[in-house]
Amino acid sequence: MAGRIREEDIALVRERARIDEVIEQYVTLRNAGAGSRKGLCPFHDEKSPSFNVTPSRGMYYCFGCGEGGDVFKFLQQIDGIGFTEAVERLAGRFDVQLRYADGPPTTHRDHNQRSRLVRANKAAAEFYAEQLGSSADAVAGRRFLADRGFDRETAETFGVGFAPRGGDSLVHHLRGLSFTDAELDAAGLVSSGSRGAYDRFRGRLVWPIRDVSGDVVGFGARRMFDDDRIEAKYLNTRDTSLYKKNQVLYGVDLARREISKSSQAVIVEGYTDVMACHQAGVKTAVATCGTAFGPEHGRTLRRLLLDHDAFRGEVIFTFDGDEAGQNAAMRAFGGDEQFVAQTYVAIEPGGLDPCDLRLQQGDAAVRELVASRIPLYRFVLSNIVKDFDLDRADQQINAMRAAAGLVSSVRDRSKVDAFAREIASMTGVDLDEVRQAVRAAGTRAPARGARPEMTGPATAAARTDLPSLGATQFSDEREALKAIVQHPHLAARVISDLDTDDFTHPTTAAVWQAVQPLPLEPDPQWISAVRDRIDDPEVQRVVAHLAVEPLRSEGEVETALVGALIARVQELTTLRRIGAVKSKLQRTNPVEETAAYNKMFGELVALEQQRRALREQAIGSYLL
Repeated sequence: MAGRIREEDIALVRERARIDEVIEQYVTLRNAGAGSRKGLCPFHDEKSPSFNVTPSRGMYYCFGCGEGGDVFKFLQQIDGIGFTEAVERLAGRFDVQLRYADGPPTTHRDHNQRSRLVRANKAAAEFYAEQLGSSADAVAGRRFLADRGFDRETAETFGVGFAPRGGDSLVHHLRGLSFTDAELDAAGLVSSGSRGAYDRFRGRLVWPIRDVSGDVVGFGARRMFDDDRIEAKYLNTRDTSLYKKNQVLYGVDLARREISKSSQAVIVEGYTDVMACHQAGVKTAVATCGTAFGPEHGRTLRRLLLDHDAFRGEVIFTFDGDEAGQNAAMRAFGGDEQFVAQTYVAIEPGGLDPCDLRLQQGDAAVRELVASRIPLYRFVLSNIVKDFDLDRADQQINAMRAAAGLVSSVRDRSKVDAFAREIASMTGVDLDEVRQAVRAAGTRAPARGARPEMTGPATAAARTDLPSLGATQFSDEREALKAIVQHPHLAARVISDLDTDDFTHPTTAAVWQAVQPLPLEPDPQWISAVRDRIDDPEVQRVVAHLAVEPLRSEGEVETALVGALIARVQELTTLRRIGAVKSKLQRTNPVEETAAYNKMFGELVALEQQRRALREQAIGSYLL
């Protein structure tokens, strides 16, 4: 059996796989200056972007939650896979043929179940797509698509397929590709009965559901025949290790780039609605898969929108105009505060969904529907007050109080006054009275979904027996190590007598030891190699942090600046030694211990000279 992947092949994958290109499949990144890019962290909720990527050093680091590492570590964290599979997945994407110790060259290996499940789903999607074009049973599916205005090319774009009516066609096909029944069950492709595994989707039109990276993680299937034993019109993959219905968004693989580019996301209700929007030119449309839009969906969109305090996009919900649509709008308002973005609702007056609207009125009508959006809060408040007779004074007050009760639960206090003005305009009640009602309602109930603020990495992951590495007393050590980690070839030219004892925090000392020896020439793979030989996760995290945080000095980093920062750390070491010698001198009697006293005094003079020399070398540093 083949062993571990050869180190030179790992290095080649790391070199070819630009970390920003890989991460942008999950997170929208924008330029942040000094060669860095920034976005919203995919590993924790945040209102302002603190997730930094430095392509030149192949590293990422979040200053909010402390997660960081190289391109392999990112895939491991975001997809929950092992190191070997992360390397193999990137090798396949960037056309690197991997070699294994004691084994033949190969392009992939099955070290991790996830890769097997992804490949099983991909094979199933290809099988279904082929059946749609060739199977006699699939005539009903082809007619369904044609009746809704979708041609063969559109079906191929979205990967639409057909599941044969027989109970084990897919099972036999995938067994022939060496997939086991256990793997098919884990992927959610089959169900089990007294006779063993059988196809979960039978006689249905099938849509593959992909994650943001384009991997097929599940399927949605629509009933085609009246004799289908499962009465539900739509049947989805059950929750698996790949497919979580409260997280996946149909069409996000196709819409991702346009969402990032336009800072707009359109949320529709069905697979054909997504297809219709994209065909009509609304390329930002996505849909939930058999469940209501929830917080996990919101987090995915926020990262793609780069939705934060300083930058706001648009999230547009489309709902039917009936009672169910109004209830859906209320649920969306309940989760509205997961976005900084402006949230809107687009409802076609005749109650048509985007697919039917396109069929009846054409592509332009779908684009007009999205363009005619109105703020979500205005739609929700209008639906509350419309049930009251606003020609009566008492009903005006009742309407105002009902609306105020809803507004009082809004966590974003900056929106509350605007909502109060809207209520006053709708009901005809004085604005001050509305504000008073909102405040009164707020004291009667806690804010909806209130939760404590997240703590930063220093408090969340602190070692209780050590001072925080973020403390001011370690700032010079951190800055010097940043220069060494980011520009090791420059540091190698100027380092003289720098030692572990110059670092007063165990973590900074460990980082210094880990970076030895320093390269004499620029090496983009050096930082990753450093992290690979570190066993302590905390030290790995700090190295990632140091690799992406900009130096506080302005302008181009030159050898002189790196030398100045190193000299500053050595000066502080010398000051500590001076303090220790002075303390000992004070405890020494110059008459009774003349020789020892004179020796220490001479040592003190030498240390003072050394300190002055180091200080002169450090002049010009931002510290002095």
